[in-house]
Amino acid sequence: MTTATEPDRDAAPVEEEKPKTTLQRLLGAQAFQILGVLLILIVLFSLAEPDAFLSVNNFRNVVVNVSILAIIGVGMTFVIVTGGIDLSVGSVLVFSGVVAAKVMEALGGQGVGVSIVGALVACGAGTLWGLFNGVVVARLKVPPLIVTLGTLGMALGAAQILTGGIDLRGAPTVLTDTIGFGRLFGQIPYLSLIALAVVVVGAVVLHRTRFGRYTYAVGSNGEAARRVGVKADRHLILVYTLAGSCAGLAGILNLAFFSSTTIAGQSNTALNVIAGVVIGGTSLFGGIGTIAGTVIGLFIPAVLQNGFVIMGVQPFWQQVVVGAFLIAAVYVDQVRRAAASRGASARRSSFSRFSRPRGARRKEAQ
Repeated sequence: MTTATEPDRDAAPVEEEKPKTTLQRLLGAQAFQILGVLLILIVLFSLAEPDAFLSVNNFRNVVVNVSILAIIGVGMTFVIVTGGIDLSVGSVLVFSGVVAAKVMEALGGQGVGVSIVGALVACGAGTLWGLFNGVVVARLKVPPLIVTLGTLGMALGAAQILTGGIDLRGAPTVLTDTIGFGRLFGQIPYLSLIALAVVVVGAVVLHRTRFGRYTYAVGSNGEAARRVGVKADRHLILVYTLAGSCAGLAGILNLAFFSSTTIAGQSNTALNVIAGVVIGGTSLFGGIGTIAGTVIGLFIPAVLQNGFVIMGVQPFWQQVVVGAFLIAAVYVDQVRRAAASRGASARRSSFSRFSRPRGARRKEAQ
């Protein structure tokens, strides 16, 4: 019989988990691995078509194509980190551009003041749609998929009612020439600079502020967040409002770049953004995600499309490859979550063995 003073010889040795170094955390981050995939794609297309692909103009075109999606992606990252989804961003973009074009047309003129009013109207329209989504999701407890699927149709339908289904082309010249096609020092598109500013602000808010911490907390465990004092419902409303305002800003930039409201051209915008966000490492189950990963994830479809066009490959292959990337990203996320869950269970088991009262352990030993 084992005496009470003998140590627990049967207890399995527990290896203390060593803290990961910065390099180990960087290499383990999905966003970093996706960056490696992106670099491989760039190398492959560069080897296949060095003259056409490896040019400043081509890379600038890719960056411009990603810019508007990146702005929407910032808001979408916040939404998905909370465990939600927003399918309405493409329609909100169209509606915001339509309302802004209508207001600027009614004001008349081509001045800066008219353009600023149009930008404010677009952002305001997007914000209201996001607020509506947030209130219905948080207060009425309707699933985000259903809510945003409904507003997808509502916003697009409202835009078509306002225009009769015909694209508006009345954007002020100063808006299209400066924001749409203007370049800093003749090289850097203003459109991309605006997108970069939004990305930086979004990253700081998500990773360095209380608002960002609450976003992760709500996405990781909403009930636990409520119990520690986080007003989860109000936070969800703010997150969806943020996503709507980002879509509104993207609406005025889209109007500036295309000089048109592109009513029929945004049907895949939400899916492209969601694919980029998920490929970049943001978990559809909530609680995990980075703005940097989103930007990298958005570049993969853009580079694929650009490379395929240059090589003369049918653009339909881009959808096939992006779909494969999306499935792989979700699979990797599931594997990591399962591994993390097993690790947490093992740690809890080891901890409980040594945290039980001494009398209980002695009784088990006997």
